[in-house]
Amino acid sequence: MSKTIIVSNRLPVRIIQEEDELTFLSSEGGLATGLGSIYQEGNNIWIGWPGTTIEDASQDEISSKLKEMSLVPVFLDDDEIKGYYEGFSNELLWPIFHYTSTYANYDPESWEMYVDVNKKFRDAILEHIEPGDTLWIHDYQLLLLPGLIREKQPEVTIAFFQHIPFPSQEIFRLIPWRKELLTGMLGADLIGFHTFDDVRHFISAATHLLSIKVDENLLMVGNRPVAAEPFPMGIDCDKFSKLSSNPTVIEEIESLRDHYKGQKLVLSIDRLDYSKGILQRLEAYDLFLEENPQLHQKIAFHMIVVPSRDSVSEYLRLRNEIDRLVGNINARFRSFDWNPIAYFYKGFPIETLSALYNIADVCLISSLRDGMNLVSKEYVASRNDNKGVLILSEMAGASKELIDAIIVNPTNIFEVKEAIKSALKMPEEEVTRRMLAMRKMVFKFNIHHWVKIFMDRLAEVKQIQKSMKAKNFNSAVMNEVLNAYKNAKNRLLILDYDGTLVGFKTQIEQATPDKELYTLLDSLSNDSKNHVAIVSGRNHQTLEEWFGSKKYTLIAEHGAWTKKHQEWEHIPGLSDIWKDEVHHLMDAFSDRTPGSFVEEKSYSLVWHYRNVQKGLGGLRGNELMDNLRYLTAPHGLQLLNGNKVIEVKNTEINKGKSTLKLLDQDEYDFVLAIGDDYTDEDIFKSLPETAISIKVGTDISAARYFVENHEEVRTLLKEIVENS
Repeated sequence: MSKTIIVSNRLPVRIIQEEDELTFLSSEGGLATGLGSIYQEGNNIWIGWPGTTIEDASQDEISSKLKEMSLVPVFLDDDEIKGYYEGFSNELLWPIFHYTSTYANYDPESWEMYVDVNKKFRDAILEHIEPGDTLWIHDYQLLLLPGLIREKQPEVTIAFFQHIPFPSQEIFRLIPWRKELLTGMLGADLIGFHTFDDVRHFISAATHLLSIKVDENLLMVGNRPVAAEPFPMGIDCDKFSKLSSNPTVIEEIESLRDHYKGQKLVLSIDRLDYSKGILQRLEAYDLFLEENPQLHQKIAFHMIVVPSRDSVSEYLRLRNEIDRLVGNINARFRSFDWNPIAYFYKGFPIETLSALYNIADVCLISSLRDGMNLVSKEYVASRNDNKGVLILSEMAGASKELIDAIIVNPTNIFEVKEAIKSALKMPEEEVTRRMLAMRKMVFKFNIHHWVKIFMDRLAEVKQIQKSMKAKNFNSAVMNEVLNAYKNAKNRLLILDYDGTLVGFKTQIEQATPDKELYTLLDSLSNDSKNHVAIVSGRNHQTLEEWFGSKKYTLIAEHGAWTKKHQEWEHIPGLSDIWKDEVHHLMDAFSDRTPGSFVEEKSYSLVWHYRNVQKGLGGLRGNELMDNLRYLTAPHGLQLLNGNKVIEVKNTEINKGKSTLKLLDQDEYDFVLAIGDDYTDEDIFKSLPETAISIKVGTDISAARYFVENHEEVRTLLKEIVENS
């Protein structure tokens, strides 16, 4: 029976060793809650580090007890924890991914340890994984793991989810080992992020730093499509909603209300981290108190900072600065019976947090960068009374969903200050309206919904892969083609040129036929049973120069020109009166886009951008397409968005129509068509069902099969020649 294997840096339990006694405490984190329904079912398991150094003598005992809980430990020693976790993960990846590159430590030894520990996780997985299993890997500590598993188990189903932000490619490329990290992530079948911005950044990095083609959100890794999509993580809403009626929580609510009697309560809860914007928040609150003396003693700021990594120098400095700012604010504004800030540097049980959520008039979250921020959702889920105002940073992933919060730029202390004021003055009707809308969102898109839609999408991606794999031109298909070819008496071979018979060059005039290609085509055309036709977008002068002396049929400019009986003929009635206007527009875009140029053909114009900076070419191409639509519509012209080209031509010109004319010339019992471009789809669609159509590349196509590149096309043609 197949199983699901969850893998994360930490197991969803904490192990406490006191003398000879071992205590296992379940984690109450969002991930542990959400995935608890998965790893505790059937024979599913969760693999991860226990969170502490375990002596060799205790490892067998701990492994045995964890096995009873469907957990598998990966034990790490102190050096591994220091290099992999504290070092590379938290001193390089964390600051880079949170846009604080000044804190990044580019230590090669930490990188080596990161690789070694990812391999250690790989080995642990390989001991348990079986055919048909699904692997779900989590977060930035294990970016290499999907690729490491894919190398050993090419057919396994692998999902990966990134719980922290993914930076723009300009930031990401600061990492010396950026390509290795991307390659590792792309070992997965589905890569999930909290927001669409993170997806865009990841796709941009993959396409800029690796030779990866992308179609919308599907990245082609060889012949395997990998999906990158946003899946905003939810929380266990029912748990937080029900906590509000827990007797312990109710008792704490009463105690807190008595303590803050007559005061509006502003709440913030963060882990100690420079990404949380704690210093800027304190500056905004300082400014608020300074400008609103009438609210002194009527407001209290209850600020919880949970200890984290305070042995790291940057975090120690941050803590000291927080202490200094809190002390300064309290010293300046406090009175005999009032402190403006109640500051706690420690963690609290969930019952205390629930009580605070229930009485806080304002929840203030001003993180500088956050993958999601589940505190915001916990606050909303706790408010069964539909009261309370959420102030939320636009840099937190949750801001994309909780649009009824007061959204702020966390670095703008004046905006945060005004948000606090607006929240405290907000009419009760508006408070209720906003909270009801946010609760509807949070309860619908809860943690269980997150797990379901992610796993459903993973199944869909695997189905896409299966469908594409069925179209892969493998050895079995090769044998079928060769047999059909041998048994045929009258054959038609339709071949595109650029990207099919030759690879793309930086300059289009460099893609000239080589000796091998001439030999292949001559061998095919010398067979009396064969009719070889080159159907290209190239202008007819170029095809004449390259193939004018050959016996092949030549079709140029997508069908505008055809060479018959040693003479070139064009489709009658074609007009080029539109060309000046279109040429002028394309020239204007070339002037704005270094590396682009315009190619003029008899009855078409092409704007090339294959030499333009990645990203810019596609951007300009889309802009040009929008502008061209207004010019082409009155003339009834066809607008094509091809492989790094934008082409305008007469609607009468169509590779499909040219193909139909070829098919009408004779009765063929073997038809083979190969092409790589958008324009070649017209060829594939015009072919009879018995024809063999092959797409070069792995884009969605009407072709029956696909190959990866022009080298594979040459291999196929050589096999045909050698076995005929």
